[in-house]
Amino acid sequence: MSTLRALAKAQALAAGVAQPVATVRHLHLSPRPLVLVPLAMAGEANAPLAMLVGAAPDEARLLIVPQPRNRDQRFAFAAELAAVLLPYLDGHRGATEAVAVDRGRDVRHRYVDAPQLLVPNPAGITFLRLLGRSTRFRRTDGDHPVHPSVPLLGRWLTFFAERAEHPGSSALVAMTDALTLHWATGQSAVEDLHLPALLGWIDPPPGLTGAEAAARAEDPARCPPAGPATDPEFDNRLLAPAIAAYAAAEADPVARAAAYAELERLLRDQLAPTWELMWRGVGLLRALPPGARVEGRWAGDRDAFTGYTEHLDAGGGPQPRRDGAVAAAARLHRLERALTSYAVQRAYDDPLVMAEHRLAGEAFVGEVTLADPKRVDDSGKRPVLRPRIQLVTTEPVLVPVGAVLYSPARPAQKARVVFVTPAADGKTEVVLELSGGMGRGLTAPPGSVPEVGERLCYTTLSDAYLPAGAFPAAEETPWTHGGPPAGSATATADGDPVEEWA
Repeated sequence: MSTLRALAKAQALAAGVAQPVATVRHLHLSPRPLVLVPLAMAGEANAPLAMLVGAAPDEARLLIVPQPRNRDQRFAFAAELAAVLLPYLDGHRGATEAVAVDRGRDVRHRYVDAPQLLVPNPAGITFLRLLGRSTRFRRTDGDHPVHPSVPLLGRWLTFFAERAEHPGSSALVAMTDALTLHWATGQSAVEDLHLPALLGWIDPPPGLTGAEAAARAEDPARCPPAGPATDPEFDNRLLAPAIAAYAAAEADPVARAAAYAELERLLRDQLAPTWELMWRGVGLLRALPPGARVEGRWAGDRDAFTGYTEHLDAGGGPQPRRDGAVAAAARLHRLERALTSYAVQRAYDDPLVMAEHRLAGEAFVGEVTLADPKRVDDSGKRPVLRPRIQLVTTEPVLVPVGAVLYSPARPAQKARVVFVTPAADGKTEVVLELSGGMGRGLTAPPGSVPEVGERLCYTTLSDAYLPAGAFPAAEETPWTHGGPPAGSATATADGDPVEEWA
């Protein structure tokens, strides 16, 4: 936890309401996100019990599994979910846009929009990931066949679960993560995973403090858990008798229909409060203006969505059960690069986030007091434009002479530290030499060089392109690290051996 977030949490506790830790929204919000509120049966390995799903507050559709231990009913539930999710995904496969690649020498196309799934908490993402793993390899023929849409559903759920691990992605978002990214509460990080309590701090009812609203939310009678886990008292007192009554009425269609209706009512009562909280959270996030670089990250989600639809359209197989050594290393490298870039982009978009880096000595803010926009360096083979500016700051400057800095105001421009001189009244004078972002001539275009009186932030954080690492081909990887042994079966494109899927 950073110093500023710890301070914000202390202030939230003192003020009785959550404190903002962001000035802009750092994630994309679709005009019609698909909200999923799942419930799983206690004591079973990810056995689906119920789910409320829909793309608008008044479009909630309840899916239930009367007998979660029944294999056929589980996959019937998956088919029902596919009947909702797959048309939603297809609705985003419309218009495309051309994107220049290879420095403008080629063009590719991607969809202009992509689907977005919202769940209450990280456990909801885990539920979808496990549901995808249990369905994407199912056969549609032979023993125990499933509906043809079930394996396709599993592949898409796995795609979204993997995309949720990508820093900065908005394809699959847990509402508690989205809210804590923008507000700090007066409770612990573990308590922030409880959506009703979290929203109690952020938007408490009139006459209540955040702590009082969160305490009321801890009462499962008022605010049922946001899933996928259920309240044990509800399980023992209401759910178990309802399931038993449904099972006992197997031979009587009238009694069975009545038992199903009662079970449906119980589950809807459990899910409806969380459904309302989800859309309340969406409203709070929509009130924040999006960050400048959010659209660029959403373009990455649209690229991923386009690429996976093309993979499926070409008859591509499901994701492997586990990555090979090369695929795992490459994936980890991609996630690390994305995490670095995401941290920098958030800081560039948001002064409150950048303030954390200023406290850590990775950035400072100062006022330009001198500027020489026409300075030319002719010490090399040819003269080059190298303007210099002087900033005066009251903040500690911990960067050494020779360090390269960047400004969110001009991210394409580098600033090399030439001098750092302590001045009077605790101030520090910093002289910077600028390069880049000024064209190729010896005259800087207007506005490309900071002017006297301009207040700027300079940081060691760079939003420049991070080159990808080099990894060996799967066939060149020794068998000790996941490569195919001599004489083995054909390997898949990502280096994983072909498997017999259940």
